[in-house]
Amino acid sequence: MRSVVYPGTFDPITNGHTDLIQRAARLFDRVVVAVAADTHKAPTFSIEERVIMVREVVGQVPGVEVVSFSGLLVTFTRHLDVGVIMRGLRAVSDFEFEFQLAGMNRRMAPDIETLFLTPAEQYAYISSSLVREIARLKGDVSTFVAPNVQAALRARFG
Repeated sequence: MRSVVYPGTFDPITNGHTDLIQRAARLFDRVVVAVAADTHKAPTFSIEERVIMVREVVGQVPGVEVVSFSGLLVTFTRHLDVGVIMRGLRAVSDFEFEFQLAGMNRRMAPDIETLFLTPAEQYAYISSSLVREIARLKGDVSTFVAPNVQAALRARFG
């Protein structure tokens, strides 16, 4: 069985994330969407809320499972007996950070490969942090996220 782990904070899950997950599901038999509990960011939503939102958005995609994790990604990936980590690249600005992460992961776990996918062009500019900021300022985020995520953002920011 070909499997891949797609990690992230998903705070919130955007249409760009969804696009990557759906495309990964065409490439792999099993896609584990791994919602990170340990993050240097201050998430808007709890880990439980983020897992629920992600499941509501992509839970019906065949072969996709959504779980939370904490600790090192390579340790979690090995625990699942998965040999590929998928990362999304929106722009050249993402590349340096993602390249550095991939290098560190390879150093810690040379048996685990990193695969980079780019989202469809219409999603390349969407980021969770921008969506959160627009929602916080009472802007319309309906073209960036699924309806359940839009509702959660509206409830959180009033």
